[in-house]
Amino acid sequence: MHRINSSHGVTISYDEHGSGPPLVLVHGGFSDHWTNWEFVLPFFSQEFTVYAIARRGRGETEATELRRLEDEWLDVTALIQTLNEPVFLLGHSYGAHVALGAASLVPERVRKLVLYEAPWPELLRQVPEPLITHARNNDWDAFSFWFFENVLSVPLEDLTALRQSELWPPIVADAEASLADLRALSKYDFQCDRFKALGMPTLLQTGTESPSHLYVTGKLFEVLPGARVERLESQAHEAMTTAPGLYADSVIRFLGG
Repeated sequence: MHRINSSHGVTISYDEHGSGPPLVLVHGGFSDHWTNWEFVLPFFSQEFTVYAIARRGRGETEATELRRLEDEWLDVTALIQTLNEPVFLLGHSYGAHVALGAASLVPERVRKLVLYEAPWPELLRQVPEPLITHARNNDWDAFSFWFFENVLSVPLEDLTALRQSELWPPIVADAEASLADLRALSKYDFQCDRFKALGMPTLLQTGTESPSHLYVTGKLFEVLPGARVERLESQAHEAMTTAPGLYADSVIRFLGG
């Protein structure tokens, strides 16, 4: 991994792949700089120099316990400012909130923005007690299962299949770091109007199978002047994993257009 020491005193790590214009990837929760993008990297690295940041507590990036979501805006801008030209910026889930905030801090350094289903913080104004109990017991498997079933509303049949697949162990491995994400998100004061001056072209991705009330996609479309929505057919919250070719094509068409 590569590391930078930011001006705000945090060591930030990232992986670099491919060649071409810079594309910065900001992963979501229950994943990291590798597992969130593993299946789309072969597509992206043919078109871009990909910088996959490891958010707090992943890779070699410091795990600060009482962080705010806004602290991670600074982490992403620190990486962007080390690069020699404006970047394409993509964020998924929690990482979409981070990418949006980073873009608002350095809009002149972001050519285009891609946001995939940033969640409504209002849905989680405190970490639910079952998650706290599972965390106290270090039962990160049950923690992950409860979150996917009760917060993300993943159908039980699909969730059971996921739990039995090779994709589940990395999810469980990231659960402890994701608890810090949930705490930060629950305290995040999301004010959509603060982003209405962002003029860069923005792609708001959402899956046709995703419960739309969980995500701020529609609200961002109302506010961001350069935004358009693309619905990923037959996909939910993880299209980069469940349909990597479809997902990569959506991103590459937008960034290359």
